[in-house]
Amino acid sequence: MKLLQLSTLKFVLGIFEILYFFPLLIFTFLSRFYPRRFDIGLGPIPMINNVYHKKALQLFGYEVETFVSKLFFITDNFDTKFVFKINFLHTLFIRVLHIDFIYSIFRHKCLYLYFNGGCLQSSILLWRLEPFLLGIAGIKTVVMPYGGDISKMDRTPNLLYKHTLSLDYPNYKFRNNRIETQIDLWSKSANHVIGGCDWVDYMHHWDTLMIAHFSIDLERANKKDFKFPKNGNKIRILHAPNHRNIKGTEFVIEAIKKLQEEGENIELKLLEKVSNDVVLKEIESADLVIDQLVIGWYAMFTLEALSLGTPVVCYLREDLLELYKNTLLLNDNDPPIFSTEPRKLLSDLRVLIHDYDLLKDLSNRGPTYVKEHHSIDYIGSVFHEINGQIGVMPSNPNSP
Repeated sequence: MKLLQLSTLKFVLGIFEILYFFPLLIFTFLSRFYPRRFDIGLGPIPMINNVYHKKALQLFGYEVETFVSKLFFITDNFDTKFVFKINFLHTLFIRVLHIDFIYSIFRHKCLYLYFNGGCLQSSILLWRLEPFLLGIAGIKTVVMPYGGDISKMDRTPNLLYKHTLSLDYPNYKFRNNRIETQIDLWSKSANHVIGGCDWVDYMHHWDTLMIAHFSIDLERANKKDFKFPKNGNKIRILHAPNHRNIKGTEFVIEAIKKLQEEGENIELKLLEKVSNDVVLKEIESADLVIDQLVIGWYAMFTLEALSLGTPVVCYLREDLLELYKNTLLLNDNDPPIFSTEPRKLLSDLRVLIHDYDLLKDLSNRGPTYVKEHHSIDYIGSVFHEINGQIGVMPSNPNSP
């Protein structure tokens, strides 16, 4: 009965969208002649990356706005929030009338988006026409992945990742066709496509390859003399899973438990569904961070730890290491991350927690690596070059 009701609702919304397309097209065309306030719009997904990307672009003189149509628990530090506490109003204004789309086309000269698209991504039919509409509006688009928007699992060589994703997200299988269409749609339609991380498994094209587009504001970094452990004799290990199977959390819990049984003075702190401010405070007091053990590359949690000089354990796939060492890390050593796999975690930790020199080396190299490859200065320089290629100029070109 519920399935029938859902199908009926989708049918009604689809009919409405067909009728709504023509007034939306008129708005889109008129926006082409409107003096837009911002050079760049970042949204509508509430990714913390967008907060840092805004700072990176502002360094090069761009007027930038972040905007979201929903909020996650990580942060709410966005400029414009189309979030309504009453579900009916949120559905009406965002999923039916798409006021965030109308707002954006009158405000932004260029949009930095992810592969699930912009403000029409929640629509039944209109999301397929979003690149066309943005083209009518004269808005440039830079598209990049973040993970779930592009992970078409029949393309990955990582079978363990495929397995764990199925465990954490059993309904992910229903997104396969949508994701494939998103990849093709935006790869062909965007003015510029950014690839990187393990996302390269799923992409058939990119204009710019980055190790990952994640950026970090180093203002918080306060590198102190290395000490291990930091407080007393107990080693404090931090792990922050947002999806336990994909992160390899059970392997972490089991490894720490066995080390404790072997007499090691060690504790594990698990962080789940907390704000980014809490995560950063915990990283500062941790002796070692264990990030993801399945995907095969690092993300924001690793970079935040590296920037604060906290050693990191994270699985790095050999083929991805080879790709980036042959392209973007030609004159560098490997990323300052201790790489291990789930089945090797226990034996590797046995050695690592007693290897003071290695831990100190990882700690000392971390902030430098982040500065060179993930600071807002570096990411801003890459974005600035991309913007120049597609004809997006900063409003304040003389800004420092």
